Amino acid sequence: KREALVGYLLKSKGFSSHMTNWAFDLLRITDNRPDGSTANNEPYRTWVRTAMTNNMPWDKFTDSLIASSGDGWDPKTAAVGYYTRDRGMPLDNLSNTMRVFLGARMECAQCHDDPFGTTERHDFYELAAFTHGQTSINQPLMKPLWDEVADDQQKRAEEYRVAQILWDRIYGMSLGGGGAGQIKLPDDYQYRDGTPGEMVGARTPFGKAVRMSEKKEDTDGRKKLADWIVTKTEDQFPTVIGNRMWKRVMGKGIYEPVDDYLPPQKTVHPALVTYLGKLMIDLEYDLTAFQHVLLLTRTFQFGTNPNASVVEGGDDFHGRKIERLSSEQIWDSLITLAAGDPDKKPGRTLDDRIYFGNKPVLTGKKTMSQLSKEVLALKSEAEVRTYFNKLVADVKSGGAEGAANASMSMGMSMNATRRYDRDAMVRASELPSPAPREHFLYLFGASDRDVIDGASRDPNVGQVLSLMNGFVQKELVNKSSADLYKALQGATSEKEKIRRLYIAILNRPPTDEEMGWMMDEVKKQGDAGYRNIVSALVMSSEFLFLQ
Repeated sequence: KREALVGYLLKSKGFSSHMTNWAFDLLRITDNRPDGSTANNEPYRTWVRTAMTNNMPWDKFTDSLIASSGDGWDPKTAAVGYYTRDRGMPLDNLSNTMRVFLGARMECAQCHDDPFGTTERHDFYELAAFTHGQTSINQPLMKPLWDEVADDQQKRAEEYRVAQILWDRIYGMSLGGGGAGQIKLPDDYQYRDGTPGEMVGARTPFGKAVRMSEKKEDTDGRKKLADWIVTKTEDQFPTVIGNRMWKRVMGKGIYEPVDDYLPPQKTVHPALVTYLGKLMIDLEYDLTAFQHVLLLTRTFQFGTNPNASVVEGGDDFHGRKIERLSSEQIWDSLITLAAGDPDKKPGRTLDDRIYFGNKPVLTGKKTMSQLSKEVLALKSEAEVRTYFNKLVADVKSGGAEGAANASMSMGMSMNATRRYDRDAMVRASELPSPAPREHFLYLFGASDRDVIDGASRDPNVGQVLSLMNGFVQKELVNKSSADLYKALQGATSEKEKIRRLYIAILNRPPTDEEMGWMMDEVKKQGDAGYRNIVSALVMSSEFLFLQ
């Protein structure tokens, strides 16, 4: 029965949603770009979510991100969002790449030799050469036009907003250049193994050596870096993701932190780490199949242990540690009680409508995907100007119609495009990212997705206030139409109603002692007593913590 249940759950929408949240946190995926431009990460977010839903093998997923190039709105190349999300910060992006996929902490080496590790600044720049030379496809063709319109944006407001569509949301979301393979050392380079401004070629710092010449600019550096990470770092790549998956299932990595790699022989359980790396390869980097194996182990089947046995440098995994559910898990549980099965609601889809200001335009005539393909194919400044002038005319001629029929166009397009606002009763993976600061998800520690794995499960006063006076009371406890209360229909006694509430919220009937307490509450408060019971149960440690 256990094996059948595990298999069933791993095929559920809830599991793919949970994996999507994990990937969003790991890759710092937000709806909008942190650089303040009007560009967004919508196609990239959709690409990652689709990859998690379809269980794309981790090696293919990694290669697709790191070797990406092309049109940001094309579903086949939308993985370029991995780089354009950090546009203007290529060195930060590289250090994050090494940390995410190889558990190598190199951020210190951007500025100086790492005093606590083995990475020197020269090593870091040689590695950065693989991804150097990131450009936007054909964007220089629009530069003169952009400067003209931007310099006079007050008088040419409509033209400026149309220009933003092209400059930010098309050119700015594309990625050209495949990786130059060469880079200049910075002006403040301070060591004897190089001079400021010196051109250095790409070279990998460990694993099987991969080099590129400093004497000529190349076009396949990103592809070579991706291939090196996935296939030429020996056991590091598979064991790092294996340890990440172990932590997801068991609550704690075999070694911690999971993004600071340790060779198997330096861990407390070298045979286990080695085996997990081999298992990951044998399963062809299938993360669902890998987790399936872990979920069927005796180690996972042990009950949660508040006092896990500890050995030097780690523990013996005789029981998962007790910890609070993630903010996304709590949210998904609450909206299920409030609004019913969330998996019956349609999922969020790519919004590729063309927005002029905050309103969609040219609805039914052209999408962002089509517009991007046409714009990136333009080959001269003259072609860009001609296309721009026609687009301005089309938007203006359709602007009045679009404004007058905004609600209708929005409604008509919902069959193809679904986006949920921050208060929608849908799974966390469907909501805007990151959650607003006043939202339940943020209060309970959801990542702001500025840093890798930035979520927290630590308690704070805001969580208590939210449970007592916020979303829980408004949308669940005091809302008579909440889906949870449908469970009371047909119950013929007070005890039966209490039992149904317990099963719905805690997945178990009340003990005799608990039944006595709850009966006293109902007798004193009448129907209000049932609301008090719901409030108490959803604020209980049993509901909020992984048991």
